[in-house]
Amino acid sequence: MKRPNKALKSLFAFLLITSSFIACDKDFSVIESDVLGEDNSNFSRKVDSTRIIAAYNKKLEAVQINNLASNLLGFFNDPAFGKTTASIVSQMVPLSFNPDFGVNPVIDSIVVHIPYFSSVIGTDDNGYSIYALDSLYGNPNAEIKLSVYQNTYFLRDFDPSSSANATQKYFSNASNTVNSIVTNETTVNFDDHTGELIYQENNFLPSPAVTFVGTATDTTRSAPAFHARIATTDAKAFWKSTILDKQDDAVLSNANNFKGYFRGLYLKAEAVNDDGNMILLNLASTNANIKIHYSSGETDARTQSTYTLNFSGNILNSLINDFSTPLEDGNTTEGDETLYLKGSEGSMAVVDLFPDGIQDFLDEFTDGNGNPTRLINEAHLVIYEDETMPTKPNDENGDAYHKYDRIYAYDVKNNIPLVDYSYDQSDNPQSPFISKFISLGVRDTITGKYKIRVTEHIKNILLRDSTNTKIGLVMSNNVNYTSNAELLNANGSVMAIPAATIVSPRGTILHGNKSQNEPKRLKLKIFYTEAK
Repeated sequence: MKRPNKALKSLFAFLLITSSFIACDKDFSVIESDVLGEDNSNFSRKVDSTRIIAAYNKKLEAVQINNLASNLLGFFNDPAFGKTTASIVSQMVPLSFNPDFGVNPVIDSIVVHIPYFSSVIGTDDNGYSIYALDSLYGNPNAEIKLSVYQNTYFLRDFDPSSSANATQKYFSNASNTVNSIVTNETTVNFDDHTGELIYQENNFLPSPAVTFVGTATDTTRSAPAFHARIATTDAKAFWKSTILDKQDDAVLSNANNFKGYFRGLYLKAEAVNDDGNMILLNLASTNANIKIHYSSGETDARTQSTYTLNFSGNILNSLINDFSTPLEDGNTTEGDETLYLKGSEGSMAVVDLFPDGIQDFLDEFTDGNGNPTRLINEAHLVIYEDETMPTKPNDENGDAYHKYDRIYAYDVKNNIPLVDYSYDQSDNPQSPFISKFISLGVRDTITGKYKIRVTEHIKNILLRDSTNTKIGLVMSNNVNYTSNAELLNANGSVMAIPAATIVSPRGTILHGNKSQNEPKRLKLKIFYTEAK
């Protein structure tokens, strides 16, 4: 009969310990209650939503476009901004070195395989997976012209102008009309550095259908990918002289020698009838490669083999923009009426939380010695889409086109995610669309509203770093991707941007803090409590 009593004592002790932890929690929350009302408490709850902030546009030029996590290929016409064409230049590296191709090697075919980003949406009648493409932009039924050339321009690993032996960075030159990039010392037009035309398709259209990978006798199903089997006489002759005939040559002995010898591929995209599609390619996948299928040996004992080249080393996106909406730097003092967030080499917004200085805010929330007099429960930016923004035909309010838009907020001073992002436990590696929805929110499909949580960021400003008052806003198709990309001619407060926005071709238009639509102006809301 003593065991239940002992269990009750243990439960009581557990509740006592738990309550002590809750009592010590410094983050107070506003909790509505019918029992404890405003008149019965010794503190008051208030909302500050009238504070002056400034949000202004920052045009992005010469953004770093090498060593990205993924790469865009194709043509995209954003209804609000205009046209972007993206091509790819990539180095290649053999999977193995010092090969022995055998006696009298003859190429049977060359297979190029580059996976798309896709997800399983069901199974067919035979139990096989059915896929959907996750990152297809533009007109899904409009084809592009795709040409694959041998690239003859050498992509350096290290910057010779740097005394610290820093890695070489390549930057976009999207305002040009050709596929070109810039460095801190030169401009390169890849159309001036084309070798052999390796492959061409005048009506290229990405497909969600599975691909079949392997040989005639050993074939497996693979997720959707750009998959081309090339067996023309010219292609066979090119790869035999380029690879197979180099057996015992130093160019096939290590990666550095090979990259100096075979300088990679140039995947050039062009619109067809001023229309097309754009796809995100997963060149970082271990399944992204070129396989040279060949046979060798004596006439009566031929064997089949493969030699594989991976897409590794330097990989970069060249961008060409033909925008219908001019992008310009905004008013850094007062903010702008309209904010333009556009991916690739586009535009971002900078939110200055305290454009008139932070002292008044410090006086309101601290005692002058850095001790808080008001407890911040919640702080967030409220941002609305501009309802007059051009969208696709027959897409009322842009709900279909902008459904999956995400706005990524970052710490401009330190070029890192906001501390609120770091505290957010709602990350979802498999589905970036719903990942980090507590700190970054998701688009309200009815009102076009976004809510960006900045609670911890504001607290840090109060208690630790009163100069960290600016937040960057960019478009992102993957809020889990937090790496940075530099700007070639960085000046002012923005020195780098989240790399995810470079591979996010879409854009959106938002109400700024100077919007004529007062209810939809960008606002900072702070919920706080103070002693009576």
